[in-house]
Amino acid sequence: MGDMTDQDVTAAEGGAPAARPAPKVPMRERIVEAATALFYAQGLRAVSAEKIIAQVGITKVTFYRHFPTKDDLVVACLERRAQWERDAIAQARQSADDVPDAFRIIAGAIGAQTCSPGFRGCPFINAAAEYADPDHPVRRVVDAHRRWFRQAIQDLLDEINVPDSARVADQLVMLRDGAMVSGYLSDPSVVADALDKAFRAIIAFNR
Repeated sequence: MGDMTDQDVTAAEGGAPAARPAPKVPMRERIVEAATALFYAQGLRAVSAEKIIAQVGITKVTFYRHFPTKDDLVVACLERRAQWERDAIAQARQSADDVPDAFRIIAGAIGAQTCSPGFRGCPFINAAAEYADPDHPVRRVVDAHRRWFRQAIQDLLDEINVPDSARVADQLVMLRDGAMVSGYLSDPSVVADALDKAFRAIIAFNR
């Protein structure tokens, strides 16, 4: 037999396996997690560094050791969200039977997002509204992610040989933006179905 773990020994002695301690969340991740929620609920400029410090329960020294400025933290939060969306798109493509099915999954995910509690629209559009300077680091993150998303849509269109895929991708991204606004201001329950049908109609019209 191989070496026994502490849990194996406990179980062999007739007791319940010892619970493993939960992995410790790195401080930087704790700050980003708390800030993401506050920024989204209250607005980027409305939330001060002091409010985040109080929420996490840390000192100013600890906060500024990880993020020299609040804008650095905003950038980190948006980059985290961008990675989440990239992973979601990759998962949609991997699980889809074909490209139209991938668009259906994407539309469904956007609809589910708009129905989630506390939804306040697209965090990237919100950030762009608060940071007007196109050269600001926050805007650069927003613009980079939107370029990536548009290219991801164009790549899908190219797979099914949609002519002038760049122009069609612009149209679908515009639809996605409108769906985000509609989900915030109107009835979010209709977003997924309406967006899926709009995607299909535009793609069919351009093929």
